[in-house]
Order: sequence, then C-alpha cells, then structure tokens
Amino acid sequence: MSLEAAKRQMSKQLELPLAARGEASRQQQSDEANSAASGPSHPGTDDLMKVVTERSNLHRAMLRVRQNKGGPGVDGMTIDELPKYLAQNEDRLRDQLLAGTYRPSPVRLCEIPKSGGGTRQLGIPTVVDRLVQQALLHVLQPIFDPTFSDHSYGFRPGRSAHGAIREARQLIADGGRVVVDVDLEKFFDRVNHDVLMGRLARRISDKRVLGLVRRFLEAGMMANGVCIERDRGTPQGGPLSPILANVLLDDIDKMLERRGHKFVRYADDLNVYVRSKRAGARVFALLQHAFGRLHLQINIAKSAIASPRDRKFLGYSFWFGPGGVPRPRVAPSSRAKLEDRIREITSRVGGRSMAQVVAQLRAYLPGWKAYFTLAETQTVFAALDKWIRRRLRAVQLHQWCRFGAVYRELKKRGIEPRLAYRTALYRRSWWAFAKSKAMSIALPNEHFDRIGVPRLST
Repeated sequence: MSLEAAKRQMSKQLELPLAARGEASRQQQSDEANSAASGPSHPGTDDLMKVVTERSNLHRAMLRVRQNKGGPGVDGMTIDELPKYLAQNEDRLRDQLLAGTYRPSPVRLCEIPKSGGGTRQLGIPTVVDRLVQQALLHVLQPIFDPTFSDHSYGFRPGRSAHGAIREARQLIADGGRVVVDVDLEKFFDRVNHDVLMGRLARRISDKRVLGLVRRFLEAGMMANGVCIERDRGTPQGGPLSPILANVLLDDIDKMLERRGHKFVRYADDLNVYVRSKRAGARVFALLQHAFGRLHLQINIAKSAIASPRDRKFLGYSFWFGPGGVPRPRVAPSSRAKLEDRIREITSRVGGRSMAQVVAQLRAYLPGWKAYFTLAETQTVFAALDKWIRRRLRAVQLHQWCRFGAVYRELKKRGIEPRLAYRTALYRRSWWAFAKSKAMSIALPNEHFDRIGVPRLST
C-alpha cells in the first residue's frame, strides 16, 4: 500500500459511520489480498510519520480522545485541557514526532477487580500520549486491519462481540460440538517487545514510527510514586494496545487458517471448534507450541476442551434446542455478576430514595440488555425481571418502615383495610413481606414501568 493510498484510506475510515465500516473493511481486505498476490513489499511506509502528524489527523485524534473520555495520566492533565494544549503546542509536538525526539511519559497504574478474582492492571497514559497513540492508530489500522483474519473480531472497525457470538453459533451448528477454549496467562502483561516489533517491521519501514511504538511499549509504569521499568507487556488503557495485540495474535489466526481449523477470536479470547475431544487435544498441543513461539503462555487452569454449553465466551454460553440447534444464552457467571450488581443497587441500607435506585437501574440495565440481546432465553429474563421487582418492593417497604406508614400506604394504593392491617403486622422479613399478595397489588408491575424501571424481557 503506497503512502498516498494509506492517507486516502485513513481518511475514508475516519469519516465512515461505525455501522458502515464493516463493508469498508471487507473491501479493504479484498484489495489488500489482490495487492499481496503481486509481492510482499509496501512502498511508501518509510514516510508514515508525515501522515501521522498532519494537522487533520491530529485534530481527529483529539476529538476521538475526548469522546473516549477517561481520567488523567501522571501529569494530571484532563481531556478538557487537551484542545488548549494542542492549540499552543501543535507545531512543537509535530516537530518532535518528525525528528523522532518525542518521549512518552510513564503510564499511571490503575488496578480493577476481575470477575473471576484477582485484579487487572490498566496503564493510563497521559492525555497527550493518548492523542499521539490515537494519531498513530489512524495510520496503522488501514494498513494492518484489512489483512487480519475474518475470524478475528476484537477492537476492529465494523466488528463486535455479537459478530463473534454469531460465528461461534454457526460453527457449533456445523458440527463443532467440542470447543478448545484457550485462556492466555496475563496476555497484555507478557507481550514480548522484540517479537511484536518484528511483526510491525514486516509492514512498516518508517523507523520513526517503529521507534515511537517501541518507546510507548517501554514507557515505565508509575505506582505509588515509583516508576517501574518495563521490558515486556503492552498495558491495557491506551488506544494502541488493541491493534498491537491483533498484530501479534494474527500469527495464530493465520496458522489455524492454513490448517483448516474453525475458530473465533476476540482479542486474547480464542475458541477453536472441533468434532471430538481427541481432535481438541491435538489442537490444544498445537496452540501451546504456537503461543510458545510468541513467548506467550496458556493458562492451563482456565483453559479446557469441553462442550460449548459448559464454557463461557464473551459472557455467553450455548444450550441446544429442539433438533440439537445451538442457541446462545447468558453464561451462568454473567448472570451471577448481574445479580451481584442488582443487589448493590437495591441494597436497603444507604438511605437512597426510590428515585435514586431507579436512576441507577436505568443507567445499568439497558446496556446489559443490549449486550445480551442475542441470548435466546426469555424465560430467564422474565425471571430476572420478577426478582428485580421483588427487590424493589422490599426497598419500598424498608422506606415505609413502621406499621402505621405501611398500613396507610397500602390503603392509599387500594388495599382493603383488613388485608392492609394483616399485611402491616407481618414481621418475618422485608424479603418475604415483598412477596405478599397485598404488595403485588399495591405495587404492580405496571407501577415499576411507570416510574421507569427497565425490563429485560420483551
């Protein structure tokens, strides 16, 4: 791909709406495949830094950084301060990048808990470093993305987790009733810099771009006021990390394709579908060797060769309907995580009003429902709706609290006085109380619809 072609393609990618980028990406892949047939060279990639530093690219990168939001890095600069900074320092920043003298700051360490236990380390770059990484991404993505595998879905334009789940379902339907579910041991922390830079250098000849990427990889991590040097890993949190992960793991994709294996990958989540456990064992051994060549290690404890119904992929698992047709469902661990979050929101301690509780549910449930829209388990969603409404009735009872208040509120809502009196005397527990006939009549499902509680079932 020539320099001018890269510039034109970068501009097209940035201007396309998200929904339209999938078709553009597929067209790019076709064009790149035709070009690759005539030879592996990529003339023009020795001057990519000029494209990175173009005024239009830097300003598009600034807009994207602001859209992505996020906290400040080690220097304390916020995203709201970025436009002023760029207006005052754009020429100096461009000169540093072109001269190869730009030095990234250390990333700020931020640890977040993982659902399976332990923590995940995020490295939060400074706002200016995020701007430069985003500008680099705009140039690198049109060069690398078109040649990535059709079975790779993570962090790519026009692709999503839903696409990965749909392909997994089709592969199971086509006979892949055994899944080789591979979990990598701290993938983002173990990326070998030399191996990754070798993959980048296959396609990029601009030494300034390669040098800048390596400096980002080697930037230290600030923790408790101490800067920790890094000789491996690409910390999650910066715009470049996802595409660098795809560049490295593309070797695995291409190896699986050459051998005719059916697989789906989303970032470092890889599922290979085979017809028997014996075949799965052979694929697992093959993957151990292939990942070892990349200096990566499979987490044996979290990987398995099993039925798709017993494994989680991107929060989903599968069940088999009539005729053995595979259907996606919410994985049990994902449902448990939802229930834990609902318990936090609807806790009866903390002194929050019902309006505040409902506002939190409205902020959380629609996004969860949208992600699990492919799940074909409406009875599960209906059961969750029933459970959430019962918890809300318990919250309301706790807020009414005393006998007199409960009695008055029930009568106000149309409960016959004798039933209201007997109900108000009930003293077993708020949770048991919330299931009473009087509470179902006083606070029916329609009441929660009116105050804006989202439903998971349709």
